[in-house]
Amino acid sequence: MREVAPFAFVLGLVVVAGTAIVLRGPIGHALAEWIRGWSRTDEQWLAVQAAKHGVVPDSPQVGAEVEALRQRLAELEERLDFTERMLARSREEQKLVAPPGGRS
Repeated sequence: MREVAPFAFVLGLVVVAGTAIVLRGPIGHALAEWIRGWSRTDEQWLAVQAAKHGVVPDSPQVGAEVEALRQRLAELEERLDFTERMLARSREEQKLVAPPGGRS
């Protein structure tokens, strides 16, 4: 087993170095362009789906809807914060009112 370990280490090192060299060349550039094409394809697909539903991505309607959603989200966050404060206050009051001996 000890005789194989140096060979496996050198073989792994050669494979990693060879892969790095190949990926830095034209094959790596072609692979990178291919992967970049995936995101373009996704953007095109999303644009087609939006067009099917009558939404133009850069329209004022979309901007207005996004702004309305942001406003609703901010209001919900405020309500959640208020609710958390009220629950914390209620729990603190219950701790203060509870008898020191535990259950009655």
